[in-house]
Amino acid sequence: MGSEVYHILRGIIKKKYGQDACNSRLHRQDQNRDGRRCFGVLDKRGNYDLDFKNRPNDGAYVLSAQSLSDLYREFVRDFPIVSIEDPFDQDDWDSWSYIQSSVDIQIVGDDLLVTNPERIAEAIKKKACNALLRKVNQIGTVTESIQAALDSKAAGWGVMFSHRSGETGDNFIADLSVGLASGQIKTGAPCRSERLAKYNQLLRIEEELGDVRYAGESFSSPL
Repeated sequence: MGSEVYHILRGIIKKKYGQDACNSRLHRQDQNRDGRRCFGVLDKRGNYDLDFKNRPNDGAYVLSAQSLSDLYREFVRDFPIVSIEDPFDQDDWDSWSYIQSSVDIQIVGDDLLVTNPERIAEAIKKKACNALLRKVNQIGTVTESIQAALDSKAAGWGVMFSHRSGETGDNFIADLSVGLASGQIKTGAPCRSERLAKYNQLLRIEEELGDVRYAGESFSSPL
């Protein structure tokens, strides 16, 4: 089903925005409402430029942290969004805490946490997010990354296992994801062999285990 959705979505984007849009991200606010994706760069004044790839620009898509928070809340209200990853700059702790307290969905920390137990502890204390994007090579060792996942789960967080750019065909994170009952894995669209390797490994694990259930709405706390 995921593969079918991916290819159908590509066709919709190509028809509406052209071929170039299939190979890039939607950044600007008017595009984001269709793409449901915000991505901005924090400037020295604490504002987020959603049109940062077009420099110089007229500043029409520069939002304050509060305005960007309001935009996220609008999306959550209007669309069936269940998870947002890295909504703000990794040092904008106040904005993270605000959005976490104002929406009832999963807020995932990637650049905020970098799979680092010290950053995770600070985020728990500040109630800045409620899920970890876990990347083994961010922290350096499998042991440390497992501890990061356990610390997150102990705080009631969700844990999402993730591949990295420049990924190989190694499928070990599929085993780690199942072994630690994360319920979530991020390994890209089903369009290249190194990504399909992880999905295929999940299918093999499912076949070997036999009686398994789909996490569904309990994806952030499958056990």
